[in-house]
Amino acid sequence: MIIFAIVTTIIGFMVAIQFKTTKEPVVRDTRDILQLRQDLRIEKERQQQLNQEIEKQLSLLNQLTEQDNVEDVMIDALNDLKKNAGLTTVSGEGIILEIKPIYSDYSYVPQTVPPHLLRFLINELNIYNATDIAVGNQRIISTSAIRDVNGVTHINARRIPNIPLEIKVLATDAEKLHHEMIVSQSVEYFAIENLTLTSTPINFTTLPGYDQPIRVRYLEPIKEES
Repeated sequence: MIIFAIVTTIIGFMVAIQFKTTKEPVVRDTRDILQLRQDLRIEKERQQQLNQEIEKQLSLLNQLTEQDNVEDVMIDALNDLKKNAGLTTVSGEGIILEIKPIYSDYSYVPQTVPPHLLRFLINELNIYNATDIAVGNQRIISTSAIRDVNGVTHINARRIPNIPLEIKVLATDAEKLHHEMIVSQSVEYFAIENLTLTSTPINFTTLPGYDQPIRVRYLEPIKEES
């Protein structure tokens, strides 16, 4: 009886596994070759960025261990972090995006750029390797909020200028970014709202720094094990 019970338990367990396997459908990858290549390119770029960040941190670690004046190294590292966070004024080559109404007569002309269009535009700029973005006088950082307040678009809790609106963007390859934005989906989406989006490459422009305190929430310091 014990052997019979063990055998029937094993058989029931195997039948249950087989039933579960046949019940769950096999999820297949439906992406075409172009989507796979694009995803592969994005992953390679991400891997390259991670490798560069690792090399940067290792170089900083070597400077801290080899140099006697650690304070200067820490100050340089702090200034570099402020620059990467968007807290400082930056200059360089890039593009200037100008948003204007297409038709001003006998058509609805929005007074401000809708938040969803700005979010889509900023996402596209980041995809095309833009390094720094400023909408009007508001610097875009990782915690910037784009909201609609009583029909007016606000960035960083401040009202942005009405249309026409100018957006400054820095990039390592301004000419490439310029051509990417000419044929971007943002141009089509802005046209639906009776807005035109034009790009102009520029050799030198200056972006303001983020001038508000950054509030960090939901983070706790890690205590080292004794």
